[in-house]
Amino acid sequence: MKKVWSMILMFVLAIGMLVGCSGGGQQATQPAEPANNDAETQTEEPAAAEELKGTINIGGLFDLTGGTGDVGTPYAEGEQAYFEYLATQGPVNGYKLELIGDDYAYSIPEATKLYQKLKSKDKVAAILGWGTGDTEALRQLVAQDKLPFISASYSENLKNMDESPYNFLTAASYSDQARSALKWIKDNHTGGTPTVALLYNDTAFGKSPIQDAKDFAAELGIEVVDEQIVDLQSLDATPQLLNMEKKNPDYAIIQETWGATATILKDAKKLGIDTQFIGLNWAAGEGLLPITGDAAEGFIGVITHAFPYEDLPGLEEIRTFLESKGEKLEDKNQKFVQGWVAAKIMVEGVRLADDPTTGEGIRAGLEKINNLEFGGLAAPVSFSADNHAGTNQIRLAQVKNGKFEIITDYIGY
Repeated sequence: MKKVWSMILMFVLAIGMLVGCSGGGQQATQPAEPANNDAETQTEEPAAAEELKGTINIGGLFDLTGGTGDVGTPYAEGEQAYFEYLATQGPVNGYKLELIGDDYAYSIPEATKLYQKLKSKDKVAAILGWGTGDTEALRQLVAQDKLPFISASYSENLKNMDESPYNFLTAASYSDQARSALKWIKDNHTGGTPTVALLYNDTAFGKSPIQDAKDFAAELGIEVVDEQIVDLQSLDATPQLLNMEKKNPDYAIIQETWGATATILKDAKKLGIDTQFIGLNWAAGEGLLPITGDAAEGFIGVITHAFPYEDLPGLEEIRTFLESKGEKLEDKNQKFVQGWVAAKIMVEGVRLADDPTTGEGIRAGLEKINNLEFGGLAAPVSFSADNHAGTNQIRLAQVKNGKFEIITDYIGY
């Protein structure tokens, strides 16, 4: 009997020890159990870090020292700044993104050499390009190599999906800009048939919208009375303006960058020419004003992207990033914003891609973009499998008291 009671006592003691151990184990492991949302949140950061799949390189062709370096430099700075900002935001579609680029000085042969390096050595999956001449020269290679190419060129030719299946336009084409300017002239001109002159440089960029502008002017009943070629780096446009003055146009549309536009406006003021000058997007912007002085008063510019001094929600992202670096948004210009937006669109294509490691995958991602908005930084952009022209919308701004002031909402033709 004693032996039975001893066995019962030992059994009870064993049960008690098990219960005690079980209670202690439960207390020790409880925080690790995903019993609530807080516990799940605590594990999210390590999981995200483990999901980094690698690095995707995006190529960059920059003009910092060539014929369009006046606008090319702030544009490239905007692209580079966006990728710096992106590095603070974590992976995109599981990947770290890096921008690898260099100055090709607006030389088509140099652009071709740099393109080959980016493709073969740097293994880029897509490219942010620059000029019209080099973008058009490269488009067959781009199509062959299946590398999505977002350029700062807005040539109408790049809309041709048969010839440019991997090129994407992120702002209104030069031809669409000219059409919108001509439509504005038609709608606002008083006193008979409006007459127009066209001033441009002898490059693919300069000539890009000219025939389309003449064709559209004819459709609207606007008479194009003169054309003059002014070199991108010209310091004297007096001969061309004297020739133009003989035709006495009501308006002159300029397809140049800041330097040549400043030359035209200053020489026109000296000659007392009262034609209304309207510049397409690379002719307009803050950088024009200090080199033009009061000769810029009244000049109208086609505006594709926001000025940093506008009150727009999209600028806060840029402002916050710049302030984190000890810089000020007020020290940047519209071309910086333009580069930022181009980079942002490319990254959105990577974000939407099923396979962001290949050009084909990023192209498919870009083609998913539908009405992408930028908080006022630019017109909304949409692409599709059969249309890579993101928008045809522009605004117009006029120089008043030494500052560009917006005079229209986004308009088309």
